[in-house]
Amino acid sequence: MTLLESRADVRRVLEEHRVVAVVGFHPDPTKPAHYVPEYLHRQGYTVIPVNPALAARGESYFGQRAVATLAEIRTPVGVVDVFRRSDRVREHLDDILAMQPLPRVVWLQLGIRDDHTARALMGRGIDVVQDRCMLADHRALL
Repeated sequence: MTLLESRADVRRVLEEHRVVAVVGFHPDPTKPAHYVPEYLHRQGYTVIPVNPALAARGESYFGQRAVATLAEIRTPVGVVDVFRRSDRVREHLDDILAMQPLPRVVWLQLGIRDDHTARALMGRGIDVVQDRCMLADHRALL
């Protein structure tokens, strides 16, 4: 697939893919890994928090139980939204590729890039967005 960088491509992702799994979701509402998914939920997206600690405690956010891994998700996911440092993104590659079905897009949030992982995902037919904020792009484009 491809690295999505144009405004038109990003708009298409935001319009067409309404189920978002958030890797690195954080329970603190002052953190971007919480308030960005919360914003998406308020805009009508289904948001699935991915955080092993929260899953172990059985916590739910935005009407969805937190899961420890992406592979546990049984709902088809349009976008995997990643809130992990760039040097930690690669750790999630196998989990992303274990999803059934595979996600259509992996979105690395603002400040996050991993070209190696992006190439591996694109080689499996998954589009990639890097170093962009879903909240800011949603506000700007929709």
